[in-house]
Amino acid sequence: MQVLNGEMPWRRPVWFMRQAGRYLDEYRATRARAGSFLDLCYNPELAAEVTLQPIRRFDVDAAILFADILLLPQMMGVDLRFQQGEGPRLQPVRDMNAAENLKAAQAAGDLAPVYETVRILRRELPDHVSLIGFCGAPWTVATYIVEGGGSPERLRTRFAALNGEPWLDVIIDRLVEASAAYLAEQARAGAQALMIFDTWAGDLPDGLREKYIFQPVARIIEALRAKGIDAPVIGFARGIGPAQPDFARSTAVAAIGCEANMPVDYMRKVLAPEIVVQGNLDPLAVIAGGEVLEQGVQRLLTLPKERHIFNLGHGFRPDTPVEHVQRMMDLIRAEDESQDV
Repeated sequence: MQVLNGEMPWRRPVWFMRQAGRYLDEYRATRARAGSFLDLCYNPELAAEVTLQPIRRFDVDAAILFADILLLPQMMGVDLRFQQGEGPRLQPVRDMNAAENLKAAQAAGDLAPVYETVRILRRELPDHVSLIGFCGAPWTVATYIVEGGGSPERLRTRFAALNGEPWLDVIIDRLVEASAAYLAEQARAGAQALMIFDTWAGDLPDGLREKYIFQPVARIIEALRAKGIDAPVIGFARGIGPAQPDFARSTAVAAIGCEANMPVDYMRKVLAPEIVVQGNLDPLAVIAGGEVLEQGVQRLLTLPKERHIFNLGHGFRPDTPVEHVQRMMDLIRAEDESQDV
């Protein structure tokens, strides 16, 4: 929170995308207790438990709420199920009638278990650990709604954007409204910062990027401010590369998450003077460990501490060795110890 608020932090802040998850034995045990992935997301006690598990293991500076970006479209009326080994499956929305049937106004109100998870976490987290709430960005969530689940290239949604399909505009508008309400409720329940994940932002070229990536995120943040929510927002527009400064200026985010292939020199010389940067260690480097991991960490430690939140370029993979995560934490904390001396 010190970095997000423009202050010099007491140490370099660090947290990790997907820091709770399948690479932890305790997560797998809790997931088995829950019965299904959705049951885990909607059980406040268990969702809080898996959020806290990495906090107990590693000396990180933030916890991110355990939930899923598809809970919101489920509350908007999209049929959702998770199939073992296949990921999410949704009833596709691909015409105006289906798009106009999406509920926006009441969707956030139907996610009370998520807000209870946030309240539990605010009571349980150590004082120095910040709590981050989140949602999926309208473009990324729309791709799941249109495709009917995850898709390697998201071609139906991209063609709909290229063709300017009015029904896609309706989907985006409904998601903007519902997402702003959802994030506002998380903040009211105790989330201190908010993050908007646009995992598939790199799908679109100039022109379309402004319409479907920049403007919807900007509208969510404007709506949050209109609701009296002043929590800083981190934007993760994965894959847009040199368009990151335009994203930052267009949306008024407080920080931008950088993908793993973003050069550290570019982050330091171009991005950090303008906005706080988060990231961007390759998750595969954590799996590799050894010299690969150490060199990757050291490159990121050249970024100014007051303008950088250490994180990954994307989330932990399930096959990440826990001991490599601990080694990464040791390397990061060694910087603080050397400066103390």
